[in-house]
Amino acid sequence: QLQASGGGLVQAGGSLRLSCAASGRMFRNIGMGWFRQAPGKERVFVATISWNGGSTYFADSVKGRFTISRDTTENTVYLQMNNLKPEDTAVYYCAAGRSAVAGTGAELYTYWGRGTQVTVSS
Repeated sequence: QLQASGGGLVQAGGSLRLSCAASGRMFRNIGMGWFRQAPGKERVFVATISWNGGSTYFADSVKGRFTISRDTTENTVYLQMNNLKPEDTAVYYCAAGRSAVAGTGAELYTYWGRGTQVTVSS
């Protein structure tokens, strides 16, 4: 089970940190990712991290502004979002991949948490 939290309302240029708490030992050895879905748009990839945190990858739209990390002892994945822009407004979802290193496609993820709303005002 995945539980995302940390969303909220923030002004442009501000920061938020999303958390994704995973319950179950199975999540400790697989890649995790974040996706987002804006109103009227498809769900798109944001970031992913490998099972041990050694590899990360970001969508071009968030490179240099977002970082992803994980605490293996707490079984939690974080998405630090800095310099937020209005176009970052979306519901953010965390997901668990099917292998140690997940990818950018939603089809590569098996478990999905409920989303958390991020709203960035201009």
